[in-house]
Amino acid sequence: MRGTGLPYLAILVAATFLMGSSFVAGKILLIHGVPAILLVGWRFLLAALATLPLLALSEGGLWKNLFPRGLGPSRWALVVLIGVLQTALTMGLLFMAMEHVSASTAAILLFTNPVWVALLGRIFLREPLHGVRVAGLVLGLCGAALAIGVSGVGGGDNALLGALIGLGSALAWATSTIVNKRGNLPMPAWSLSFWQMFSGSVALLLFAAIRGQEWPAGTTPMQWAWFLWLAIPGSTASFGLWFIALRKGGATRSSGYLFLAPLFATVISWAVLDTGIGWLQGLGGVLVGLGLWLVNRELPARTDAERFREALAEGRP
Repeated sequence: MRGTGLPYLAILVAATFLMGSSFVAGKILLIHGVPAILLVGWRFLLAALATLPLLALSEGGLWKNLFPRGLGPSRWALVVLIGVLQTALTMGLLFMAMEHVSASTAAILLFTNPVWVALLGRIFLREPLHGVRVAGLVLGLCGAALAIGVSGVGGGDNALLGALIGLGSALAWATSTIVNKRGNLPMPAWSLSFWQMFSGSVALLLFAAIRGQEWPAGTTPMQWAWFLWLAIPGSTASFGLWFIALRKGGATRSSGYLFLAPLFATVISWAVLDTGIGWLQGLGGVLVGLGLWLVNRELPARTDAERFREALAEGRP
């Protein structure tokens, strides 16, 4: 079976651990007064620049990878749109949410993304939703509602707003995924990753400048270390390892492990920030994880009769 064995699992664990650690690093910097939009802008600008050596070492060299032939203005506009959705909106909203909720809550809400991808894929791409995936959607939505409810009741006046903003970040990520699927850009993964992070970070930094946001004075060496961790291991390395996992195990199989990221975020947050997680929120997280697994399960191939019935139901020839 493709992607089996310890190397594949080690890559998945490393990728999701680094993803989880980024929530805690971001929360620490937000606690110390770094504005959310400015922080995300600089994070992804540095992360984008860190991909340039990888592009230079890839087949074809830096220039050909950065500017693939055959991309017209409409395709480049689509690249920028993906950057705005994936980096600016998804991560900007996520860090705005973390100004009001814990790192673990934000992680749970963000990683409801595959549930929304399945739902939007059904609406816009007419991808099939079988009974198992419908059950996964229901469980994922219940888990998200439970996480939001717990945050809203027990987390202060702005916690419910923060939880809803966190859910908005997951929806932005899901929308970006659907746009990416529909666009089917003829661009290497690392090239798209660079432009996605670069264009999104420029949009965020322009917005931060308009709002007059400034990096706080007196940033300590430890806080700079957390920022570097957030930008390089928490962004460039985690995305790179995730791309490798996707190639080894495929999107469907690998996505079932994504919920390790909020699990790691919760554990690291407990160890570093001394924050706990209530049993109701934990239950919500488990439901989201189970829903994610069901949504991404490998399903047996449909028979010709089943495909014919589905086509009739949708009015397709």
